[in-house]
Formats: sequence, C-alpha cells, structure tokens
Amino acid sequence: MKFKLSLSKTVLALALVAAGAAHAQSGEPIKVGLAGPFTGGSSPMGVSMRDAIRMAVDEINAAGGVIGRPIQLVERDDEAKNERGVQIAQELIHREKVVAALGFINTGVTMAAAPMYQEAQVPIITPGPTGTALTQQFPGYVFRVSLPDSIQADMIAEEAVKRQGFKKIAILADSTNYGQLGREDMAAALAKRDIKPVAVEKFNVRDVDMTAQLLRAKNAGAEAILTYAVGPELAQIANGMSKLGWQVPMIGSHTLSMPNFIENAGKNSEGAIFPQTFVEGQTAKGTAFVANYKKRYKLDRIAAMGWAAPGYDSVYLLAAAIKQAGSTDGPKLRAALENLKEPVDGVLMRYQQPFSKDSHELFRDSSKALMATIRNGQVVKLADSK
Repeated sequence: MKFKLSLSKTVLALALVAAGAAHAQSGEPIKVGLAGPFTGGSSPMGVSMRDAIRMAVDEINAAGGVIGRPIQLVERDDEAKNERGVQIAQELIHREKVVAALGFINTGVTMAAAPMYQEAQVPIITPGPTGTALTQQFPGYVFRVSLPDSIQADMIAEEAVKRQGFKKIAILADSTNYGQLGREDMAAALAKRDIKPVAVEKFNVRDVDMTAQLLRAKNAGAEAILTYAVGPELAQIANGMSKLGWQVPMIGSHTLSMPNFIENAGKNSEGAIFPQTFVEGQTAKGTAFVANYKKRYKLDRIAAMGWAAPGYDSVYLLAAAIKQAGSTDGPKLRAALENLKEPVDGVLMRYQQPFSKDSHELFRDSSKALMATIRNGQVVKLADSK
C-alpha cells in the first residue's frame, strides 16, 4: 500500500514537471525558414550548416524555447539553383509564414531570393554567401556572419604578395556569379599591391579538364594560382597541376576547405591556403560544439566546419533578437539585431553588438579571421597566421 502510494506520488510529480515544461512552451511555434543546398556539389557546406542549425534549435528548445515558444524549422533544399531559391522564398514567406530565415550558402541564390525577404520585412541571418555586394544591395533585412569576398580577396592577396613574395600570379575562377565577382575582388586586391595577373582564366561548373587554362598560366610564368570556385572544380585544378608536373602554391577563397576538394584532390590538396573564420580548437565553446556535433551525428569530422560553426551561431543570434524584441515582428527583429544589448556566446566568438544600423556585416575587416591550410587532410591554422 505504501509502495503504491509512493509510486502514485512519483508519477504525479513527473506529470507536474512535464506539464510545467509544456507550459513553458505553450505558445505557438516560432516558424523559421532554413534554406540551403542539401543536395548537389555545394551540399557538404549546406548539410553541415543545416545540421549545426538543427542542433542549436534543439538546445534552445530543450532550455524552454524563446519568449515561451519553441522554434520550428521549416527546411527547404535550394539545390544551389537561383530559381529554386526564389520559389522557396515565396513559399516560406507567403505559405509557411516564417518570421525569419537562416541559411543560404550560394551568393547567387541569396541575391535572387533576398528581394522577397526584403519586401516582406523578414530578416535573414546568413552564414554562407560571401559576395561583397549582398548587404550593400539589400541593406535592410540581410545580416551576414560569413566573410565577404572583398575581405577574403584582400587576405589572399596579402598572403601571396606580402608574405610569400610572389610577383607573377594567375587567377582561375569559375563562370558563376560567385567565381566572377570573386575574381573582380581578387584583381582589385592585387592592383592595390601594384600586381597585375599574368593570366586570368575562367571555367564552368562540372568541367573536368583544366589543362588548357593551367598551361596558359604556366606559360605566362605564374608563381602561384589564386582561385575562386567550389570543391569539385578546385580538385580538378590541383589534380591538373599534378598531371602537368607543375607545382606552385594554390591560394584561394574559403571553399578550399570543402571536403569535396580535400577528398577528390587527395595528396594534391596538401598545402592549399585560404581564409577561415573558425578552425577546431579556436575557442572553448568551439571545442564543445565540435565534440557535440560529432557525437550527435556519429561523425569522425565535420565535413564543412567553416559553414557549420557560423550556422550554429546564427540561431543564437536570432534567439537573442527575439528575446530582446519580445516579439517576432520583422521590423522589431531587425531593430534588435542592429542593437543587441546582451552579449551572445558563440562558437566563432563572443558577440558584442555584432551588427549596427550602418552595417549588417559581422566581419568588417580581417582582424577576426585567419588563414588556414590543409595538413594531412585536415583544415588547420596556417603557421604565423594571426
């Protein structure tokens, strides 16, 4: 009898705890859009970002949600296609009624979709696209936590010209908006250092033979190759140089950290140099994030760390804005993001008013970024990089 009574009390206590947790999140879910390339050539970046965002959302919901409401992700695969990004934006805004959006990897997709979010006054916090013009063209509701190409290009040029002393440089870039806008930024960064490229070569996505472009760069006397492309084609460049028996440094944008570059190029990826915003072991919270991510998804390594870490942080930045605003109203969220009063502990850094009315860029110069390289198939900090 005593046992039955004790058991009943235990069940009642557990029920009250469960009821309290449910009451803490009794409001309607806060619907947040999540878009990115979860299939195709850019998928290592998209999936790494998506899974980190999912992890952050689950952590926040387990702690009671935001303003008494759980966050609900509404996910869509944009396949790295501009027209698909536009379609998704319309669906998320008008049918799903999302209050904010996270994600995006590709500059072209973001540029195509951003006008709809801007018009609907739905904030975007994005850890992916790096096209310099993005926040200039859409200054109202796009907040970026990735490293703009203008800063990346300057870091790349500084590495090639000042630190390594190269004078004869070739630029190889793909024909996408990402590649060509990056090429323009790279040429401008070199011009600031009185360097004119000896060769500027273009190729298409899914090209598998870079021999012609590489031979022109080689014959022009290039001492280094600067790149703007994504993983599979970057691997074709590295493997193409190896086949020609031509070994010069490969220095490029952060996409050189993509697993489909490292894996497809194998030993030919070793020593490639690129800007990064996060490497494993950079911060205490970052170390815990990596460990938790690997455990949750049963992985030996995160495929695309440079997109997973800022993706995770973007959720906490949005949650902080919702909490401060006490609302999910778009203009109020924008105002909160522009003037976050409380610091946010993230993986990349401890955020202290990361955005302002005048700038929706987290990175305004290279002081919070670093140069990284490939060593034994892993992304590590380049020696002597700040």
